Amino acid sequence: MRKERFIQRLLEILPGFISWNLILFPFWGALVAPIVVAYFILFFDIYWLYKSFTLALFALISHLRIQASKKMDWLGELKFFPDWEKVHHVIIVCTYKEPLYITERTLQSIVKQTMPAKQITVVVAFEAREIGWQEKAEEIKKKFHGKFGHLFFSEHELISGETAGKHSNARVAAFKIKKELIDTKKIDINYCTVTSCDADHVFHPNHFAYLAYEFLDDPNRYERFWQPTIGFYNNIWRIPAISRVANTLGSIWITAAQSRTDRLINQQNYSLSFRLLDRIGYWDPDVIPEDWHIFFKAYFATDGKVEVRPLFLPLSADAAESTSFFKTMKNQYEQFKRWAWGVCDDPYVIKKYFTSKKINFWDKTVRIARPLADHFLWPVYWFIITWGVNIPMLLNKNFTRTALGFNLPKISSFIMTISLLFLFVIVFIDLKQRPPRPKDVPRYRSWFTPLEFILVPISGFIFGALPGLDAHTRLMLGKYIEYRVTEKV
Repeated sequence: MRKERFIQRLLEILPGFISWNLILFPFWGALVAPIVVAYFILFFDIYWLYKSFTLALFALISHLRIQASKKMDWLGELKFFPDWEKVHHVIIVCTYKEPLYITERTLQSIVKQTMPAKQITVVVAFEAREIGWQEKAEEIKKKFHGKFGHLFFSEHELISGETAGKHSNARVAAFKIKKELIDTKKIDINYCTVTSCDADHVFHPNHFAYLAYEFLDDPNRYERFWQPTIGFYNNIWRIPAISRVANTLGSIWITAAQSRTDRLINQQNYSLSFRLLDRIGYWDPDVIPEDWHIFFKAYFATDGKVEVRPLFLPLSADAAESTSFFKTMKNQYEQFKRWAWGVCDDPYVIKKYFTSKKINFWDKTVRIARPLADHFLWPVYWFIITWGVNIPMLLNKNFTRTALGFNLPKISSFIMTISLLFLFVIVFIDLKQRPPRPKDVPRYRSWFTPLEFILVPISGFIFGALPGLDAHTRLMLGKYIEYRVTEKV
């Protein structure tokens, strides 16, 4: 037991140890090995150029696929399957202290689905510690009674061994559905999908018809997750420009990831078969980053057979917001820190990597290496790209007199300039994906939208580097964070 805890702590220290050392390397390295630092910075610059290019390319590919999917008659396509009416969708909407109108907006988007209502079950999952949740449930029952095949409410009471959050709440809701729907009402588990949903998510009308089509069309449907294209656009016109830039880049990143199925991992809103969920033992009650964790839990439980398939339809979510500029900034920071806290599950993945002997070595290596690199380097990119090239120049004057030292700023600047060109593609896609300007928003705001991207360096520091470094350092020091619900207004 002590040995396991020792290994666990070493693996928890690892991300912070790597990120801090990479960030500090240009400072001490400039004094003892400036040439190594110079090539290290150039490597990062080239890698950033590659990431900028692939982000723009795959975001554009995904955007075109989304536009094509919007025009598809997915229900019509679905009806070509003789057993399409057997498919049943269970949607677990986890909520805690969200304003009622936000949850109702999500439910209304489910009401508008082209998929027949009788094939949809909604579970609104409340937390027992929320005072007045029963009144909310009664309001929802009044407004949405008879709108779905079934409407259930679940109550999650935190018990010993659990941590608060979506993971433990969804787990209790899934148990209720297993008992009430599958065991009692005899809904066929082999035709049942489960969707994990936040209370602020708004579905495209064809979402569940598309999901049903993909489910039936896939011979390996019991080893699949399905991921829609999430964009933080519900309130994009209300939030401050600096926060708007961060959410725009996050939305474009998710859009691009949809076309990279070799590295796609489900997040925030996703679906899987109830049979797979039941097979792997549901969400773990003590793991906060439930989306990342359940993928790898399923991946290792099926000996590497699980994959994530994209749904090329938009799903709109709320960006972090509050009642004032500074409260919104804090709220946004906490949300990004919570996402960065996904690094806390890296020890689990690393240990499973070494103990899973049945999975092909290269398959599991590639599968975990990419997301681990993204986690480990999350706080590093900003520091190396913005400051890195100047540090050797400032700390080692002798190095500036060498050919490499003299040309390093020019080469780095050239690479970064090329990288910025791909920003035009990102701005174009954002303008196409962003909802129309509300009437109460001045017209000039839309004119100046492209200029907001000059805030990228500041936004990247506040909502990228800092929360990432915060999460890494807390994990390294054993200062574990608790699940914090993003405030809604």
